[in-house]
Amino acid sequence: MTPGRLALRATVGGFFVGHGTQKLFGWFGGHGLEATAKGFESMGLRPGRHHATAAAVAETGGGALVAAGLATPFAASVLTATMLTAIHRVHLKNGPWSANGGYEYNAVLIGAALTLAEVGPGSLSLDRKLGIEKTGGKWSLLALLAGIIGAAGAHAYAESQPAPAPPPEERAAPATAPEAVEAPAA
Repeated sequence: MTPGRLALRATVGGFFVGHGTQKLFGWFGGHGLEATAKGFESMGLRPGRHHATAAAVAETGGGALVAAGLATPFAASVLTATMLTAIHRVHLKNGPWSANGGYEYNAVLIGAALTLAEVGPGSLSLDRKLGIEKTGGKWSLLALLAGIIGAAGAHAYAESQPAPAPPPEERAAPATAPEAVEAPAA
């Protein structure tokens, strides 16, 4: 029996499900998809709705897979990609420590997900029950590489999208040169 791995999966997977559903549905005090999309857009993740949906589905689905112990290396890669994107777009500039808005927590989650990919989800898992458990350093490394590729893909997609047009009130009116203004008729 592997109660420690079950506890790790339930904790990490459960919190990822919660975080993803905050984005998707506004549950657990979240802001929902529209507000999340606006936030992603402001971080340069364009189009914001695409990236917000992808992150929310990855966190919800990846977290559910981790909690269930199903497709563990795949789940680890999806969660790693999401956390690497969060580090790159939000936390890296703040340094490592969470107290300063840094990437410490994201790095711990990546480490936990990749460790589960290496050691496996344990005896109390769907991977084991279905006879499809994949474990070992090779699976952890593949999950890491897939996560890096996923994060790079999200970055490349965002950078390939045009910046949004400024709101109408921010658009400058065309400047008229003083000499082009007609004098009033007398």
